[in-house]
Amino acid sequence: MKRKFGLIGLPLSHSFSRKFFTEKFLDEGIDAEYLNFELENISQLPHIIGSHPDLVGLNVTIPYKEQVIKFLDSTDEVAAQIQAVNTICIHRSGHHVSLHGYNTDIYGFQESIKPLLQKYHHKALVLGTGGASKAVVKALENLKIDTIVVSRNPEEKGELSYNDLDEDVMDNYKIVVNTTPIGTYPNIEGCPAIPFELITPKHLLFDLVYNPEVTEFLKQGKQRRATIKNGLEMLQLQALASWKIWNQE
Repeated sequence: MKRKFGLIGLPLSHSFSRKFFTEKFLDEGIDAEYLNFELENISQLPHIIGSHPDLVGLNVTIPYKEQVIKFLDSTDEVAAQIQAVNTICIHRSGHHVSLHGYNTDIYGFQESIKPLLQKYHHKALVLGTGGASKAVVKALENLKIDTIVVSRNPEEKGELSYNDLDEDVMDNYKIVVNTTPIGTYPNIEGCPAIPFELITPKHLLFDLVYNPEVTEFLKQGKQRRATIKNGLEMLQLQALASWKIWNQE
């Protein structure tokens, strides 16, 4: 039976994963298929798994990286710690099905940003509070970089609002990571509301969005000679890490 893998999220029309894995399977002669499952609600997950008996692994994207956890039988230590999952292994034994969750976003982001870090990059602003944000915060923690999360509606202690990003904050926090979907195709004019006039050549702007290649967020940083990077390499690295997990399980 051909193994099947897939992606759950909404929307998925411009998703990276299906193209990446389809090309990988063709190039390497792997007898497998990768499908997109656009779920209007995460409660549809059991139906997807039940109706695809050859489905053995899933990736998870916006908006379900946190919501999916309640459907899992277990998570690894790091995914449990940050409460965000982007990779699921599906085990089947007769009629019994068990789901196990992991997070490879942490590895993908960490390895992607690491070559860009300079000695003055020791503090970061992380824009957004979703599952991707949690992975980024953990990766930066691993890299010994202090982080503050920025939210439109700060709820957690220590979070900042966009209005709090004054000259002092922007001077101290020279890494800015956008983990929100703002600026994603087709709404490419969108941009997180940070004070770009305070961005300098010592700043590093990293956008998890990869379509378009240079988002408005990155464009604004580039105009001020900041170092910029999009999320494509991070996605490639997390996808390969997912593949490794599916084949070790």
